Amino acid sequence: MTWIFLLTSLFFSGNDPDTRIAESLLQQGLAGQSASFIIVLHDQADLRPVRSLTGKQAKGEKTFALLQQKAISTQGSILRFLKDQGAPAQSFYLVNAVRSYGDLSLMRRIAGMPEVALLVADAPIRVEPVVEEAVASLREFESVTWGISRIQADSVWKMGYTGQGVVIGGQDTGYKWDHEALIQNYRGWNNGAVDHQYNWHDAIHELNPLNMDTTSNPLNNPCGLDVDVPCDDHNHGTHTMGTMAGIDSTNQIGVAPGATWIGCRNMERGWGSPSTYIECFEWFLAPTDLDNANPDPSKAPHVINNSWSCPVKEGCDPSNFALMEMVVDNLRTAGIVVVVSAGNTGPGCGSLDRPSAIFESSFAIGASMQNDTIAGFSSRGPVTVDGSLRMKPDVVAPGVGVRSSIPGGYASWAGTSMAAPHVAGAVALILSARPDLAGEVDAIEALLESTAKVVLSADTCAGSPGTLIPNHTYGWGRINVFEAVKKALENSATTDPEQVDAPEVWPNPFHREMTLYWKDQLGAAAIRLYDLSGKLVFAIPEVILSGAGTVIPVSDIPPGFYFLNVQVDGKQFTRRVVHY
Repeated sequence: MTWIFLLTSLFFSGNDPDTRIAESLLQQGLAGQSASFIIVLHDQADLRPVRSLTGKQAKGEKTFALLQQKAISTQGSILRFLKDQGAPAQSFYLVNAVRSYGDLSLMRRIAGMPEVALLVADAPIRVEPVVEEAVASLREFESVTWGISRIQADSVWKMGYTGQGVVIGGQDTGYKWDHEALIQNYRGWNNGAVDHQYNWHDAIHELNPLNMDTTSNPLNNPCGLDVDVPCDDHNHGTHTMGTMAGIDSTNQIGVAPGATWIGCRNMERGWGSPSTYIECFEWFLAPTDLDNANPDPSKAPHVINNSWSCPVKEGCDPSNFALMEMVVDNLRTAGIVVVVSAGNTGPGCGSLDRPSAIFESSFAIGASMQNDTIAGFSSRGPVTVDGSLRMKPDVVAPGVGVRSSIPGGYASWAGTSMAAPHVAGAVALILSARPDLAGEVDAIEALLESTAKVVLSADTCAGSPGTLIPNHTYGWGRINVFEAVKKALENSATTDPEQVDAPEVWPNPFHREMTLYWKDQLGAAAIRLYDLSGKLVFAIPEVILSGAGTVIPVSDIPPGFYFLNVQVDGKQFTRRVVHY
């Protein structure tokens, strides 16, 4: 797998604590302001032992154990320091990091600690907005919504596969769990009895200042804070979940009406932050009880929908992009499919430029219209923010005039927020037909890509014509889950045996030397390191790869983020590495 890494101007060294502090945080501190920040530790968990495992439960349990063990063994001194300073501390294990709040003096003291790699911004995340509202009555007499029909989900139902046995997770503005279209499939509902333990988590502990309320009245949020019962303070989340797993007797709105769902609120009336994002993803890896205790990875969902984005113009600092990418990578390693809306900033080339859609480990979804052409608002590739020109989106799905549930009724909305849930539901249908594929993220995504309806574009982006497949407008095309399920049942939907897995680097961040592991590729390889401007700073024309690991000495480069390029047998792979 090719790893994706974002450009950032942040560099750090072992001598000057200020170089370990994101520029935005440093400027806030110099101006006398306190800020929320995330402390990223050098020592991150080695998840390579998970790679050899098969099955979602085995992958999830091992990933959880390795991540939690690393956090417990390395965060003690930082947590004690924060406690002694009277500073808040929120520990994460999905990535080895701690969230806190304070002034520049506190930041500098933390940044000077030897176990700390960097401090990054905990800036806002914004829900992907609804672009338009269609007229609901246009479709009110159909037995299924047009999107369900277009991707042929109803044909899969006739085969007996409705998503049964599959758990869908959603992190959004919350969910009206007892909406008539959602209650029957909520995992916490059982024949009239309700139990929100392990089925709901609220990552909203405070009002977001971007909503400009006073902190003295948390009831400015209609749901409140730290709620133990699922609630939607914005309508957006309830709409997306309806498209995934809703059941409506008038018009069937859910792609996977036999699946069950669980949810996490990661935005406060549409505004979140990297810490609320990480908290929800961490909860999905190993859901907890309502006291946020007793995590259980066996209760993790199979797929998670993310209909939100983190744009720079709304406050998300590039300093936290690499951290967010690590979050998505670790969820994928655990065998969970991460579906993400591509964004609504089209139609220009390179408009797909926001986390988490830009990441290699995310399955980015564009929005198509009823004639299968791309919606004008749907963001296009290539990914230019890191200079990779990576092909995105991965696929497209119906995203205009999508009827679904909202608190108090139903509405038809448009946006890539509406397209992504179609794909999350499609994943559930595939897994209900092939339960043995649970945890095999590459194979599931390959099924949807290889069976998508080919759609060509007249646009050429970054020299890549839209007449190629995949292309930067439609990716591999508009999904057809009926064809994907048929291919799955033919037992032909496995990862391409000729596809070579990308190399692993350990440790990362590294100091002076790194070890390159490449289990499926041995022999001579060329190694190059590029800085963020694209300048070649280190090269080895030929090194012999070994299954036991190949040590690469790298001592004469300054601390910072780099791109490691490995070329072997006509193939090349690039991943981000950090030298400290």
